[in-house]
Amino acid sequence: MMSAMSSKGVNAVTGVVTEALPDTLFKVKLEDGREMLSFLAGKMRMHRIRVLIGDKVTVEIDPYGGKGRIVKRL
Repeated sequence: MMSAMSSKGVNAVTGVVTEALPDTLFKVKLEDGREMLSFLAGKMRMHRIRVLIGDKVTVEIDPYGGKGRIVKRL
């Protein structure tokens, strides 16, 4: 599993978008096989960066195991 710590101490992993849902929510299949519900980060919304099904993305995982936050499109 490719994992990195960001400046805030949050785990960031890569994955592939498998489904687009309303309100900028996405289902992302992570490298370790888990599927996680993720939302688009504020900077990506502000700059109108589009995320489509099949895109590789970097997701910051919530330490409590809830939703992830998509912070970068690769």
